[in-house]
Amino acid sequence: MSAQEIRANSVLPAERRPLALTTDDGLRLVGEVALPDGRPARATLVCAHPLPTHGGMMDSHLLRKAAWRLPALADIAVVRFNTRGTSSAAGASEGEFDGSDGEGLDLRAAVSWSRGAALPEPWLLGWSFGSDVVLRHGVSLDPAGILLVSPPLRYTSASELAAWNALTCPVVCLVPERDDYLRPDQARERFAAIPRAQVVEGRDAGHLWVGEPAVRTVLGEIVSRLRPDMPPLAWEWPESRAAIEGSMERWSDL
Repeated sequence: MSAQEIRANSVLPAERRPLALTTDDGLRLVGEVALPDGRPARATLVCAHPLPTHGGMMDSHLLRKAAWRLPALADIAVVRFNTRGTSSAAGASEGEFDGSDGEGLDLRAAVSWSRGAALPEPWLLGWSFGSDVVLRHGVSLDPAGILLVSPPLRYTSASELAAWNALTCPVVCLVPERDDYLRPDQARERFAAIPRAQVVEGRDAGHLWVGEPAVRTVLGEIVSRLRPDMPPLAWEWPESRAAIEGSMERWSDL
């Protein structure tokens, strides 16, 4: 059976819808949901992006590639949004950057939307700055689990870390071997405050997980947690599926 290899700019079939989220303090946020096309989602991932004052947004590459691939490969619904004051090709969210305080209301709005849409109970993914947003505000949202990608622990206090001991959901930390802010040994020491937290080391990866091998590591870990019933992903799109579900496209702005 022939298949096309999935590459950095590969976009697989999905039902993609723009979102307009409203926060409890009245801000309108720009977002998108990517859903399996023609079948129900089996899991939900709500994503919080890296630091917007340094270019982070809902289209930061790991999050965009999760939305491009995971609905088709693993039946995972992927919810992305721009936090307050953040812009991307999809548009600008209202408000101003708030150093991970007000961004907790942004995360709450995305989780509320996913639950209102009757999607499976959400896992929260925070990348870099987004991991602080998840750690500081996610406990009150009672998620199915959290995935922290390159967590710098810049804004999160010791008491906010310890608050996760009130829940039993999985806490998974993906820490690059060459991270600029928090490396695996340091992460194990800091996350010892949550005894069930798992620190997964990203071999040969840096803070931004640049390169297809690093991307596959992150997306593979997501699938292994959200869809433990599935075998490891094969990074290809079979012609048999393309004939039924649609061909793999190439995004042209990369």
